[in-house]
Amino acid sequence: MKLTDTFVKRKQGNGKVQKHSDGGGLFLYITPTGNKSWRLAYRYMGKQKLLVIGPYPVIGLKEAREKRDAAKNMLVNNIDPSMAKQEAKLNAANAAKNSFEAVALEWHAKYSPAWVERYQISLLNSLRTHIFPYVGKFPIHTITAPVLLAALRRIEARGTVKEAHKLRSCCGRIFRYAIATGRAERDVAADLQGAIAPHVATHLASITEPREIGRLLLALDEKNGNFPISCGLRLAPMLFVRAGEMTRAEWSEIDFVAAEWRIPPGKMKMRQTHIVPLPSQAVNILKNLHVVTGRDRYLFPTQMRGKRRDGHINIGTLVAGLRQLGYSPENMTFHGFRSMASTLLNELGYNRDWIERQLAHSERDSVRAAYNYADYLPERRRMMQEYADFLDTLREKARE
Repeated sequence: MKLTDTFVKRKQGNGKVQKHSDGGGLFLYITPTGNKSWRLAYRYMGKQKLLVIGPYPVIGLKEAREKRDAAKNMLVNNIDPSMAKQEAKLNAANAAKNSFEAVALEWHAKYSPAWVERYQISLLNSLRTHIFPYVGKFPIHTITAPVLLAALRRIEARGTVKEAHKLRSCCGRIFRYAIATGRAERDVAADLQGAIAPHVATHLASITEPREIGRLLLALDEKNGNFPISCGLRLAPMLFVRAGEMTRAEWSEIDFVAAEWRIPPGKMKMRQTHIVPLPSQAVNILKNLHVVTGRDRYLFPTQMRGKRRDGHINIGTLVAGLRQLGYSPENMTFHGFRSMASTLLNELGYNRDWIERQLAHSERDSVRAAYNYADYLPERRRMMQEYADFLDTLREKARE
C-alpha cells in the first residue's frame, strides 16, 4: 500500500526502527527517536544495495518518488545510483574547491604577505563586495568574459571606473594563478581589455606657490582642538610621508637620539624599510606629543568611544583636520604635502635621487630596492633640515 503525505507527516518515533514501504524499493526510514529519511533498496550486478535519498521533510513524498524513478532509470542503463551519487558529491566538492572565490582566496593568502597590510585588506574587501557575489561560486574554468564583464560593469555604473579597472587587473592575476595550478585554461579578464571606460587620472591638489605655502603653515600652527591631530598636521609638510604611514606611526619607530623615524617594510607601499631623518623642528613637535601619547603604541591613538587606545586614527581624521582649516579637496589634499615637497626641493636644486629616495618612490631594480633604504642618508639628513628651515622662512614671510 502506497504512503500518503498525511501518514508520513503524522508518523512518530516509537523507540524502535521503523520502515514503511511506498513500493518500487522506496521506503520511509524512521529512527527510534523519530528522525525520518527516504531510502531505496535495489539490486545492482546481483548484489542487494541501499541508496539514502535524503531527509524528510527536506525531501517530500513526491520528490522522493521522482528520485526513486531517476535511480531506476540509471539501473536500466547499468549505472549504480549509489556510485552516481558519490560521484556527484565529489564533483560538487571539487567545484567548490575550484570556485573563483576559493581560488581567489588561495591566491590572496599566497601573495598578500608581500603586500602592505592596508592594500591586503582593501583588495580583499573589494573582491568580497564587487566580485564574489556575482562570480564567486562558479567553477573558475566555467567563467566567461561576458559574465565577468557584467560584474565589472556594475562597478563602472556607480562611477568608480578606477575601481573597475583595478579589479579587472586583479581578476587577471587570479585567472593566471588558476592556469598555473591547473584549474583554468585561459585568462578571460585579458579579453576585457578596452571593455571598460578609460579612467581619467586626476592629480591630487597641492599648494606650491611659496606665499600660499607660508599661509598654510601658519594655519596649521594655529589649529586648535585635538593636540595629536594638530601635531600630525604640523609634521606633514616637513616629513611629507603618505597619510597611511603617518597615521600608523608607532613610538617604537622613533629614535630621538639618532633623530630619525624608521618605518618598517610592512607599512610601506613598496615593502622596504624607509628612513625619515627628523629635522630639529620635527623632533620638538614629537617630544611634545610624546608627553601626551607616549604611553600608547601609536603616536596618534584613536580617541573614539568604545575603542581601545592601542588603535590608531584613520586617514580621514587627518584629512578632516585639513578641511577644518578651510582647505577643500580642490586646493589642498594630504597627499599634496608630498607634491609640495617634490616641487620645492627640485626648485631649490637638490639632487633628484635624494628627493626620490626620501619620497620612497619605487625602485625599478627590485634587487637594489631591497638594500637602498639608506642611500644618500647623510645628504638626505641635510636636505630635510634645510627644507624645514626653508618652510620656517616661508612661514615668517607670510606673517608680514
